[in-house]
Amino acid sequence: MQMIKTNPPETINFKPHTANQNEYSVVIENVSKVYPTPKGPYTVLKDVNLTVKEGEFICVIGHSGCGKSTLLNMVSGFADPTQGSVLVNGKPVTQPGPDRMVVFQGYALLPWLTVYENVYLAVDAVYPEKREAEKQAIVRDHLALVGLTEAEQKKPTQISGGMKQRVSIARALAIRPEVLILDEPFGALDAITKEELQEELLKIWNDHRCTVLMITHDIDEALFLADRLVMMTNGPAAAIGEIMDIPFPRPRNRERIMEDPQYYDLRNHALDFLYNRFAHDDDAA
Repeated sequence: MQMIKTNPPETINFKPHTANQNEYSVVIENVSKVYPTPKGPYTVLKDVNLTVKEGEFICVIGHSGCGKSTLLNMVSGFADPTQGSVLVNGKPVTQPGPDRMVVFQGYALLPWLTVYENVYLAVDAVYPEKREAEKQAIVRDHLALVGLTEAEQKKPTQISGGMKQRVSIARALAIRPEVLILDEPFGALDAITKEELQEELLKIWNDHRCTVLMITHDIDEALFLADRLVMMTNGPAAAIGEIMDIPFPRPRNRERIMEDPQYYDLRNHALDFLYNRFAHDDDAA
């Protein structure tokens, strides 16, 4: 299939030292992550190379324990590579920062604050110099963007899981990050809410076009959302096994994509990668 790139990790879209890093939003170069354990060093990731262009939407998929979250934590600044480097817009990542915002599966909202206050807290922390009226306008604009104007005075315990995730997305986007990192943001939601939020996320991304790195276990979700699907090998010492180009034009229509024969070719290829070539022992049984 012409639309699938099957490259060894060291040659995937990366030219060390000779690539013009200014054209990339995220550059992951020869990254390994090793944790000390009582039984000795445990290598989670080994020699990972990836470049992501500005405004690109990347999904990362792989079995549990393959280091997906560890990899994105190094982009967000919550973890440091043992070897190699991570650059965002040409600058080494050494700590978390407002240029990289994370949306977690568990929402990470403060339950004693209202929907409005949860978003305002982020805006106020990143833009303390802005006038109060301007900060309030930013909050209200982004709550409107995700359809939560009517719920702004409710607390997280008073809203559904899908609405909580909308708050998390509004909070992340309100500070205009250069890179949006999504760690299985829709994994805990029912199928209908999940599809609604996928559509909403794509509309917002089409308007703002920040760079997106998203972890998912859902192949159909990745094929609908992403420009490229990064498929991880199993851990320990996990690496990038393949990168699949997703050729469907934007803006995307879910029904039209699912009627395209290429969709099932791509889906079957990803399934084969996960459940045959890199099956877990319990998957292969």
